[in-house]
Amino acid sequence: MPLIRLGGSDRARTNGPAEQGVPQREVKPFSLIGIVWDDAAAELRGRAQVRTRAVGSRDWSGWQDVQTHDDDRPDLDSHEARNGRLRGSTAPLWVGASDAIQLRVRPDVATERTPEGRALPAGMRLELVDPGAAPAHHSRRVPVVPPGTDEERASSAANAPLAPLGATEIPAAGRNAARSDIAATGTGRVKMPSDEPEGDSDNDDSSDWGDSDDEGDLSGPRVSVDPDDGYDQGDTSDSDQGSAPDGRFTASRPRIVTRAGWGADEGLRERAFAYTKTVKAAFVHHTASGNNYSCSESASVIRGIYRYHVVSSGWRDIGYNFLVDKCGTIYEGRAGGVAKPVMGAHTLGFNTNSMGIAVLGTFASSSPPNAAVNALSSLAAWKLGLFGVNPRGTATLVSGGGNLFKKGTSVKLKAISGHRDGYATECPGDRLYSRLGTTRSAAARLQGR
Repeated sequence: MPLIRLGGSDRARTNGPAEQGVPQREVKPFSLIGIVWDDAAAELRGRAQVRTRAVGSRDWSGWQDVQTHDDDRPDLDSHEARNGRLRGSTAPLWVGASDAIQLRVRPDVATERTPEGRALPAGMRLELVDPGAAPAHHSRRVPVVPPGTDEERASSAANAPLAPLGATEIPAAGRNAARSDIAATGTGRVKMPSDEPEGDSDNDDSSDWGDSDDEGDLSGPRVSVDPDDGYDQGDTSDSDQGSAPDGRFTASRPRIVTRAGWGADEGLRERAFAYTKTVKAAFVHHTASGNNYSCSESASVIRGIYRYHVVSSGWRDIGYNFLVDKCGTIYEGRAGGVAKPVMGAHTLGFNTNSMGIAVLGTFASSSPPNAAVNALSSLAAWKLGLFGVNPRGTATLVSGGGNLFKKGTSVKLKAISGHRDGYATECPGDRLYSRLGTTRSAAARLQGR
């Protein structure tokens, strides 16, 4: 819904920047909201607040702040940005099932230090997102769901051989078994049934093959998975210690709910997969979507963020490589394979050769649950271990441009960094950021270091 000038604004009467918003309105049910605008490079400099009415209730909620700066996004000179669909956006906010809304956006007062340009960007629209119903298998915990489309097949096949085609989760595995996951890190193209013969592929976005978008590397064999193939979980014991035969320290693989498990509509995303060359570092985020969700709603929250990133904001897929909920459940994010170096859209300027892990919630003044922090440590230990990275070490990344480091600058960062280490932002919130030292130490221990 387009934002309109609110006539009661004091600024409007003094010819200053006017408050904009949406008056009280009854609408179709939704559960997540955000604000988008036309120019992805423009900033919203002001305070956005929303209040909602729960479905079946006559009572309105109190006013909630919407985080206006969303720096978990694609690099502005990336292929993802060059597709012409990218929009500016706030962080999404989970409000739960609601059927009425009111929004107000108050611009900041201009000062001598205010950047040039308007405080409220042009074309602001309120997006109301219905995450859709849970998958039919969700309540029955069906381990495998036969893919119904080419896109579903490709997304699932990218996780071979960690799980069978259509798996709703990738099982936990001990260190011995997880060492074999190193072989799954190659960015082999994932073939879908409608693919042309190999010689006819032009490796562009219209192709059914995964492609590197000129930002990474494609290596390894092309992969086609038989839906009847089984898979071997291997030894789930953690009795062995130390590094793999090649000297690489590895950690046990945690259980990961796949995109099929949380109900991703694979028809929304771009069909091709984007990869970088390796994974040198993990950036930790909070989604800034609020803490008012139950663990049974986590999949719905992720479906809402996915739709907001793709449909509302114009991204190719959900931005994060992984998401973790307050109960410590780990979810696959951007498609392309959980063991592979998938190109995410999470840390403006440092999306190349890194991965983004987002904890569902807002942790500026609220502490993250221990279950979420422990899951974060387990995930980072496993994924960084596949690429030979010490969680207590450092990594040198080249900036793609941002408000801390100029484009082309080589920057030494901790192997497990907060979003704010690469970009001037509050993310992942003070309370979560303060736990990263513990996360690094725990992840290193899980690798046997």
